[in-house]
Amino acid sequence: MDIKGKNVFVTGSTRGIGLAIAKAFAQAGSHVILNGRSEISDELLQSFEPYGVTVIGISGDISDGQDAKRMIAEAIDTLGSVDILVNNAGITNDKLLLKMTEADFESVLKVNLTGAFNMTQAVLKPMSKARQGAIINLSSVVGLMGNVGQANYAASKAGLIGFTKSVAREVAGRGVRVNAIAPGFIASDMTDAIPDKMKDAMIAQVPMKRIGTAEEVAGVALFLAQQEYVTGQVITIDGGMTMQG
Repeated sequence: MDIKGKNVFVTGSTRGIGLAIAKAFAQAGSHVILNGRSEISDELLQSFEPYGVTVIGISGDISDGQDAKRMIAEAIDTLGSVDILVNNAGITNDKLLLKMTEADFESVLKVNLTGAFNMTQAVLKPMSKARQGAIINLSSVVGLMGNVGQANYAASKAGLIGFTKSVAREVAGRGVRVNAIAPGFIASDMTDAIPDKMKDAMIAQVPMKRIGTAEEVAGVALFLAQQEYVTGQVITIDGGMTMQG
């Protein structure tokens, strides 16, 4: 897919990986729909002006099915289509399983997994009608290997991988591709706050001996949006942490 002039909706794109993905698409000539639970600020919208593309903000709750449909409909009404959907929005609520409540578990699945379902279902009919489209789901290496204190997060991200592969099989014949990205340790506000000793221990698990960047994850998203013969795949970007012999 030639992504220049295409419309990309990135959930959870007001900061971090989501914002890096949105800016990478804008730099490549795509029009961008920024999204978050709160109203998108004018300052954030103005930061995209150097790219010379159309950028709009649509706020809402992806975990609410009706709100997801409303947001996709609003994007299509404004820009004419949603050609690429990046399901990036996600939350954590880390606790050991013995201390985790049902609400702790369900709240993470509701955003990370049900939210992706809601947005994907809302966009699939217009994409199928257009006989083209790309959906990119942000999973995590935690969904592949698990992590202490993150049973809820790992379950949501592992579920997202199964969701990706199933939907990819359903819609491949309609020209719609569905793939997932599984980042490892990526620099963020969260990793910046981690004590150096703990950060060093994290980096020791990475063969490349460094933390990745949000811009590197964005580069994988661009690749998946453009490659016409790649679907149903999970690309890890983790410095080799989960490689298998």
